[in-house]
Amino acid sequence: MKRKNWLLLLLLGLFLSVVAACSDENTEEAGTTDSESSSDSDEGQVLNFTTNVAIASMDPSITTDEASFNNLSATMEGLYRLGEDGETEPGIAKEHKVSKDGKTWTFTLREDAKWSNGDSVTAHDFVFSWRRAVNPDTGSEYGPYMMNGVIKNATAVSSGDLPVEDLGVSAKDDYTLVVELENPTPYFESLTTFGTFFPLNQSFVEEQGEDFALSADSLLSNGPYKMANWESTSTSWDLVKNENYWDKEAVKMDKLTFEVVKDPQTGVNLYEQGNVDRIDLTSSLVDQYQSHDDYKVTPDTFVYFIKFNQKANDVLANRNIRAAMSRAFNKQALVDEILNNGSIVANGLVPADFTPLPETGEDFRAANGDLVTYDVEKAKELWNQGLDELGKEEIELELLTDDDETTKLMVEYIANQLEENLPGLTIDLKRVPKEQRLDLDTNMNYEVQVSRWGPDFLDPYTYMNLWTTESGNNNMGYSNPEYDQLVKETGTKYAQDNVARYENFLEAEKVLFEDAAIAPIYQASRAQLVSPRVEGVYVNPFGATYEYKYANVGSAE
Repeated sequence: MKRKNWLLLLLLGLFLSVVAACSDENTEEAGTTDSESSSDSDEGQVLNFTTNVAIASMDPSITTDEASFNNLSATMEGLYRLGEDGETEPGIAKEHKVSKDGKTWTFTLREDAKWSNGDSVTAHDFVFSWRRAVNPDTGSEYGPYMMNGVIKNATAVSSGDLPVEDLGVSAKDDYTLVVELENPTPYFESLTTFGTFFPLNQSFVEEQGEDFALSADSLLSNGPYKMANWESTSTSWDLVKNENYWDKEAVKMDKLTFEVVKDPQTGVNLYEQGNVDRIDLTSSLVDQYQSHDDYKVTPDTFVYFIKFNQKANDVLANRNIRAAMSRAFNKQALVDEILNNGSIVANGLVPADFTPLPETGEDFRAANGDLVTYDVEKAKELWNQGLDELGKEEIELELLTDDDETTKLMVEYIANQLEENLPGLTIDLKRVPKEQRLDLDTNMNYEVQVSRWGPDFLDPYTYMNLWTTESGNNNMGYSNPEYDQLVKETGTKYAQDNVARYENFLEAEKVLFEDAAIAPIYQASRAQLVSPRVEGVYVNPFGATYEYKYANVGSAE
């Protein structure tokens, strides 16, 4: 009896040990889960986004594309920045004064602004950056484009005729910046929000040398966030809160993550799984998701167009060939059936609902009307005239495009339309990553190209200055003295006569399309799924597409 009791007790003890071990094991698992949850919570406020292109450059003097400017705007800050509804608000500048003649702007800078390495942000940082942007040795496109004809001596400096020290920007002291303009510039305050005008820490830039802005470690931030986990070849990166930012209390997010996702269906899958908080939808996905609670369509001011490199060959130097191609594809079918995202046909350069005429209030686009429309019969007539002038029966052209899915569908449609409606034309598609396309554009190493432009400030000049002969963004060999003069006068002769300025803009746009310099395609809208978690992310009417400073995590319910 005693032996049996002993055996029973032994078996009971073994059983209880196993139960205890299992209990301990479950406790360890629960502990691991709690630890992981704690780790997740330690990350704080996080939002996750996708983009269809990688960052081309984080150098303010070199950057030219949307994705790069979005990240620059989040990590850096100029004299002013854009807030809600696209209104300018103080950045590094607390205030400014303008002289009676409108040519001298004096900015008083805040003394509590710091770089992410702890250095103070001073007026000298702006002087260094702006001089660097117009220095011909830098090779900036935007520096001359944004400053020539605006900042005193910028044109002569960018052409190498004057030293950079003669640029009309100076530091009166560490916290007083004086800017001299060529002519009164009513939109100059909004111009200072743009990435090209961001400051740079001279000692840091010179210390980094050729490595500057090629990785997160070779960057300094003075804005709401810092770049993390990024190199020039990265397809994902993070923006983390900059604890040295002067207004860090206004920044609610601890981290924003970005991942390059070129396949739209992959993006949707990530969204459905709750892994990302915003995605762009292609036309094939709009029909499926337009009744979704998170579906949103946001009008945009980006205008897509075809660029013709007139220096590439005698074919593209022929006006009738360009004019024919401009009219030979059905833009309405493209926006309705291919894009299907709320985009509208573009029959001019300046977009609809962008800026009104100063005297009547009429929308610029409505006032100037449709300057080039889809017209197959007219296109064929011009095409045949061009072929006769060239002595050709067949033409083969290469069309350069980005390699994202939406662009792929669009250009395949356009190429098919051009070949179908213009007998003897063959279009060869060249799809490359956006960064490579931008390089090819800069070097004018293309024939025909699908490109786009979004406004950098709230004035028609942001579009019209693109195609002046000396513009750093022209890159297609277009030159018309009449066009140049009309655009130039808006900043000189009529700088303080806004009614006359707009009359020149209207006339210059007509000249551009009489020359068939470009072929407008559409004005974009964005069809997206946006999680209710995303709050405080503003869509800007010009400059960087998104303002992330005031981003916050809302309720997903």
